[in-house]
Amino acid sequence: MQSPPGNSPLPPPEALAHSSALLALLQQEIARHGGRLPFDCYMELALYAPGLGYYVAGARKFGAAGDFVTAPEISPLFGRGLARQARQVLLGLGGGEVLEFGAGSGRLALDLLGELERLGALPDRYLILELSPELRQRQQALLAEGLPHLLARMAWLEGLPAGFKGVMLANEVLDAMPVHRFRQGAAGVEEQFVEAAGEGLRLVWGAALSPGLTEAVTALEGALGQPFAVGYESEINLRLAPWLAGLSEALERGAAILIDYGYPRREYYLPERYTGTLMAHYRHLAHGDPLRYPGLQDLTAHVDFSAVAAAGAAVGLELAGYTTQANFLLGCGLDELMAAADPSDTAKYMDLVQGMKQLILPTAMGERFQVIAFQRGIDEPLLGFRLRDLWERL
Repeated sequence: MQSPPGNSPLPPPEALAHSSALLALLQQEIARHGGRLPFDCYMELALYAPGLGYYVAGARKFGAAGDFVTAPEISPLFGRGLARQARQVLLGLGGGEVLEFGAGSGRLALDLLGELERLGALPDRYLILELSPELRQRQQALLAEGLPHLLARMAWLEGLPAGFKGVMLANEVLDAMPVHRFRQGAAGVEEQFVEAAGEGLRLVWGAALSPGLTEAVTALEGALGQPFAVGYESEINLRLAPWLAGLSEALERGAAILIDYGYPRREYYLPERYTGTLMAHYRHLAHGDPLRYPGLQDLTAHVDFSAVAAAGAAVGLELAGYTTQANFLLGCGLDELMAAADPSDTAKYMDLVQGMKQLILPTAMGERFQVIAFQRGIDEPLLGFRLRDLWERL
C-alpha cells in the first residue's frame, strides 16, 4: 500500500476502495492501449472517469476540508470584484447571460450573482457548465440556500450553448485540462506514458506517439528561439486549441475571462524549470507523484498564457487584455469594495482584510494568478485591465 504524501493522513478505507476501483479501470485502459497509456489519457481518467475520477466522484475538494482552496473560498471580494467586470459587459451589450465553466463549490456564482443584484445588473440567466453530477448537486444546494429567489435565473448545462451573448468565466479551469508530458531525448522528442507495474502503475518515457506532439514541441522551440536541452521535460496542452475553438463558436457577443496560475511562454519554459510544472494536490499538500491514490488527488499543470493567446487569435477571438490577478481585481474596484466595508463588525472586517491580502499580495495569489480575456462585438476596454495591461509579455 502506498503511504500518503508528507504528513497527510492515510485515506479512509472507503476512499482507498474507490481509488482501487479507478486503478483497475486504468490498468484495463493500459492493456487496451497495448501496455502503455499516454500521460494525457491517464490524467483525463484520473480526473474525469465517470463515477470514479477526482472531479466527478463524491469527495470534498474545495475549502479547508478538501484538498485545496480557490479564490472564491478565500474571500467574497473575489466574486464581487468579478461582478463589477460582468456588469460593465452586460450593460454594454444591453443585457445578456453569465456562463461559468466548472463552478466548483458554487461560491463564485453565489457572490457574483449577489453583487450583480445589489448593483441592479442581474443577467438574464446564470449558466453553469458542470461535468460533475456531485459538484452540480453541491452548487444547487448552496445557491438554493443563499439566493433562493434567483434560482429561476440559473441553469446547469452539459455543453456549450449556441449564440451566447454575455460574459464567460473560467476560474481555475485551464490548469485541470489534461496535458501531454514531453522530454527532449538524444534522438528526438520523447513522450511520457503510464504502464502497469504489478498491482500499481509507473511512469515511463518513450518515442512520442501522440499525434501532433513532436510538431508542437518543435514549434514551441521555434517560438522560444532555441532548442530544449537533452533531458529537459515539461508539459504542453494540446487540448487547449480545440477547447477555445468551441468557446469561440459559442460566443456571439461578449467577453470570456480566464483566470489561472501560470506564466507567459518564456517564463514557463525557463531552463531552470527543467522538470515542468505538473503537481498533485492531496489534503492541502502539493507533491510531485501523479500516480499516488488515483481518483483521490487533484492533478494540475500551470498554464502557458502565450499559448492561450495564440489559440484564441487562431479562432478569431480578440485579445481584450492580460494581467495579474491583483491588477485585474483592483481595476474592477476591489479597493472600493474594501473601503465600503463596515469596520464596526471587527471579526467580519478583519476576514475581509485578510482575504484581500490573499487575493492581491505578490507573495500570495496576486502575482501567481493571471487573467486573460477575449472579446467579440464590444468596443469598451474592460475594467480589469485599466490599471495595467501586460499583453506585451505574451
